[in-house]
Amino acid sequence: MADAAIMPHSAPDYNEAVVRKFVIATVFWAVVAFLVGVWLATELAWPQANLGLSFVNFGRLRPVHTSAAIFAFGGSALFATSFYVVQRTCRARLFGGEALADFVFWGYQFFIVMAALSYVMGFSQSQEYAEPQWHLDLWLTVVWVAYAVIFVGTLMKREEPHIYVANWFYLAFILTIAVLHIGNNLALPISMFSAQAYQVTSGVQNAMIQWWYGHNAVGFFLTAGFLGMMYYFIPKAANRPVYSYRLSVVHFWSLIFMYIWAGPHHLHWTALPDWTQTLGMAFSVMLWMPSWGGMINGLMTLSGAWDKLRTEPSLRFSVTAVGFYGMSTFEGPVMSVRDVNALSHYTDWTIGHVHSGALGWVAFISFGAVYYLVPVLWKRPGLYSMRLVSWHYWIATLGIVFYITSMWVAGIMQGLMWRAYDQFGFLQYSFAESVIALHPYYVIRLFGGLLFLIGALLMVYNLIQTVRGKISTSEQRIVMPAAVAVAGE
Repeated sequence: MADAAIMPHSAPDYNEAVVRKFVIATVFWAVVAFLVGVWLATELAWPQANLGLSFVNFGRLRPVHTSAAIFAFGGSALFATSFYVVQRTCRARLFGGEALADFVFWGYQFFIVMAALSYVMGFSQSQEYAEPQWHLDLWLTVVWVAYAVIFVGTLMKREEPHIYVANWFYLAFILTIAVLHIGNNLALPISMFSAQAYQVTSGVQNAMIQWWYGHNAVGFFLTAGFLGMMYYFIPKAANRPVYSYRLSVVHFWSLIFMYIWAGPHHLHWTALPDWTQTLGMAFSVMLWMPSWGGMINGLMTLSGAWDKLRTEPSLRFSVTAVGFYGMSTFEGPVMSVRDVNALSHYTDWTIGHVHSGALGWVAFISFGAVYYLVPVLWKRPGLYSMRLVSWHYWIATLGIVFYITSMWVAGIMQGLMWRAYDQFGFLQYSFAESVIALHPYYVIRLFGGLLFLIGALLMVYNLIQTVRGKISTSEQRIVMPAAVAVAGE
């Protein structure tokens, strides 16, 4: 199979209205997620910041933050880009018409708002990554099926015979998340009029289902979907073909096969059988190969086009995101090894690892896509200010560095303090002493998160001005070639 480029073409009539709505939702939920994250970081450094109010304590706001970051911000970015990409690469308008697409948008936003309210009010299924009420589980299933119908229907009526690789990643994300969502949320409701329901599984079986879901939410929601983003927006912004289309196919099939088995590495040293833990560790280590193959493919696509990093703002974020993707997918397998996990698990090292992926990979690749899409969707010649893009990039990057390095140091220190013994064989430090020792690192983490939030606010201002048709008079305008090239798609 020859390496392929994404070829420009004329577009008769694409549904861009729903893409614009999801782009707006992406930016809005990004600010909400980062703001709640900063507030939670403040509470960890100074617990009295919860003001004694139950609905803003850490236990209730933490799932609001994770849901807003993953499902609201990341999910809206995936909806926006998948609807945009599938139309362009298939040369076909979205299947189902505007009504079905609008149902998916408003239905998903309704789910996000109701889930956040439920968390704040104290309703939950008391398990990681589960939606707060079984009613909302069913509603999300309906919305997700409608999403799958639109995406698959568009692929079926495509005018382009070849299915571009980005669509394969989006499709794997859509189908796998549907299976994971249903499997993880199987419950028996007490009644139609009660939010309470009993989980079908319990004990170690429930833990296994949880991390079969949890790690594959990372693998398919936060990895496969965003790799679809990488395979479209980096070649388009760089105006270069994918470095190796053959490698992208190998990357796809090996990644989706291996990821589904890696979840048990979250349950080392628990009641889960040893063979299951070892299986998860083995597949996690093997994930190095497809993950780094994808990273190499993304970076090598820029061969001969590295100069575009100066003039194409979306590329700067996207390429850095691929670098963070490579780093996170190296660190994850290392942490899955049982002896390393004995030190890292339950510590803030895991928090640093998660956020190097969430901020460096997911957020940055989304920022790159948004910076690319806004001038295209609103038919503008370029962004309002390239200087603001640079400020956003460097402030956010510095914020990530402060965040993850503080958590790496804090986590390793935690693990060492918890396993330190004195000369008499007693634990050398109490748990309270380890918490006190973390305070300066929590303050640094707060500072890093605040920088990331400030960068996002700069992006919001830049995008609003772009949509309004403004052009910064304080800098020389550099019209984005990629935006002009695709404006007529």
